[in-house]
Amino acid sequence: MTTLISFQPIGARRAAVHGDFAMTAGEVQNVLAALRRSGISIVEIHNHGLTEEPRLLFAHFWAIDDGATLARALRTALDATNTTPAA
Repeated sequence: MTTLISFQPIGARRAAVHGDFAMTAGEVQNVLAALRRSGISIVEIHNHGLTEEPRLLFAHFWAIDDGATLARALRTALDATNTTPAA
């Protein structure tokens, strides 16, 4: 499972972002708080499996703002998860 963040430049240093965070139950509140503090809209929270271990939840999000501002905000939300960058 993975966290996906997609940036689309829209001009004047602004970007549209969307994607989803893969999280364990213990990470959900900190990720959601980081997204909300930054004005990033949370579209939905759901799970994909019925019996996976560890249990994963997904938060879909989107926003339009200054690209660097969004990148910093999403970094804060990423830091609230136990993720490892792909090699």
